[in-house]
Amino acid sequence: MAIYAAYGSNLNPKRMLELAPHSPIIGPGWLSGWRLTFGGADLGWECALPTIVEDPTHQVFVMLYALTESDEKNLNSAEGFDLGYYTKIRVRVSTLEKDETAWIYVVQGYEDGLPLKKYVEDIINAATIAGAPHDYIENLRNRVVIDSDEDN
Repeated sequence: MAIYAAYGSNLNPKRMLELAPHSPIIGPGWLSGWRLTFGGADLGWECALPTIVEDPTHQVFVMLYALTESDEKNLNSAEGFDLGYYTKIRVRVSTLEKDETAWIYVVQGYEDGLPLKKYVEDIINAATIAGAPHDYIENLRNRVVIDSDEDN
């Protein structure tokens, strides 16, 4: 089994149960030296997509999963990996017990564009459910977004 580091809306255990029902949660962790951002607006999606970029002054809250091969294939399809929106990289995740090497999805494009408000709200909800710290959630609340009503 491969270790997957979930961020964004995949922090929600209910979402992950639907996408990867055979893959147990290992627990929370942090990507030190990375920042949650949005990018790939040029890929033709309705808005910028969540991704991470290297940034020595930030951390990204993640949830680790022991992903089965079949669940990984399902997750690849659901996340747009099969369409070329995302690529996978290996990262070091710090947990309370030890550092783990895990793979994570990153946008196959530039850091650009704004996310939709409704999508950032999903990420806030997922981070809250996953137990992310208050300051991490507040940072999400302060994001500049595209109001979904204005987008129409």
